[in-house]
Amino acid sequence: MLGCRLLYCLRMASHDERAALLVARIAGSLNQRLVTLTADITDVLYSEIPDLRADRQLFDLLGASVEGNLDTIFHTLQHNIAPENLEAPAAAMEYARRLAQQGVPVNALVRAYRLGQTNLLELVFDELGGEAVEPELGVPVLERIITVMSVYIDRVSQQVVEVYERERERWLAHQSSVRAVRVQEILAGNEHPDAGASAALNYVLHQNHLAAIIWVPDTGSGDMLARIESAAHDFSGFMGAATDPLFVAADRVTGWVWVPLGTRSAPRRGYGELREFLEARHPGLVMAVGGVTNGPQGFRQSYTRAQRARALAIAAGKNAPVVTAYDDPGVSTVALLIEDLAATRTWVRSVLRGLAVDNENAARLRETVQVYLASNLSNVAASKKLDLHYNSVKYRVKRAAEERGEDFTGDRLAVELALLVCQWLGPVVLTPDQAKGEPAVKGGGGR
Repeated sequence: MLGCRLLYCLRMASHDERAALLVARIAGSLNQRLVTLTADITDVLYSEIPDLRADRQLFDLLGASVEGNLDTIFHTLQHNIAPENLEAPAAAMEYARRLAQQGVPVNALVRAYRLGQTNLLELVFDELGGEAVEPELGVPVLERIITVMSVYIDRVSQQVVEVYERERERWLAHQSSVRAVRVQEILAGNEHPDAGASAALNYVLHQNHLAAIIWVPDTGSGDMLARIESAAHDFSGFMGAATDPLFVAADRVTGWVWVPLGTRSAPRRGYGELREFLEARHPGLVMAVGGVTNGPQGFRQSYTRAQRARALAIAAGKNAPVVTAYDDPGVSTVALLIEDLAATRTWVRSVLRGLAVDNENAARLRETVQVYLASNLSNVAASKKLDLHYNSVKYRVKRAAEERGEDFTGDRLAVELALLVCQWLGPVVLTPDQAKGEPAVKGGGGR
């Protein structure tokens, strides 16, 4: 409600001044909820516009773009700034560039601004409905807010589209265009690969492949392609490539690589060794590996698996290893459950209940139960794997059942899957420890 001082000012001011004061009041109130409103609108855009979901790592940058635009609009309304003089926020410009690099259609970017405007107007209506507004002020207040928002959205959306188009032209010219386009066509299934495709790529398609995606998890990094390409060649040699790898830039911080293994059915080194190698030789980079597959179809399949492993790594954030391999136990399964993280989080907590708390004690109990179930409910077998006395295993399993509210025999499969999800996603799906006052983790994005 309006404070006494503001009420006095409204009575003494002119009609236009009173409307301007109320506009500033509404904008200031909305700006105090900037973080929450940003998260809500970002979630709407991400769920309603499929093209924006092409790369999970761009989710955080989308949020930064939304926050920058909201903050600018609110300050414009608060301080009566002419929207014709405003420029798009830096995060919005960078988001447009990254969409251009990824080949996301420009109409997805335009639709995001229109959909964001619609959602913001609904918030304004709700906020205005909570104010004690004089009848004669309602229309001019809404006219002012709608005019400012419309002029701003028109101006800024035009700016970001221009940035997108310039970046798209630059990016296509910068890439090895023929190679990149042919790879995209093969991955999309629009081309039946033949000897001509292999020649254009300088890469034999009829052999065994190991596809991987290498990226920099820090979305604020500059152009890292030279470093990523160097890591791709080192990775290829380390895993036993028969010839030079195929490397394609996805954007300034992401690269795709196919390791040519010839007739080799498995890479020369394991993924544990690869993690040590990457951390030692290329710290700061992370990788998702798709597994060995054969022929043109395998070229696509290994890449698709690498994409799924990468999506899991990004969702897991800091809980993910430096190398996430599709062939690692549980990766292919958990990767299927991250499309709707909110539903997965709710399901995990409903299955594990008190065992899903994010603290060290619950983590020990989850690990013990996971090994116990994998050991066919044998305390002795589990104790050997955990290097514990079997009575300790028995006690922990009993404590875990108490935390959950029931034992693990009735819905064993669900429990095993929920524990596997916890192992990979950690705090993203766990219940915050109220004793520590920890905030809820909504989703990944760290990697």
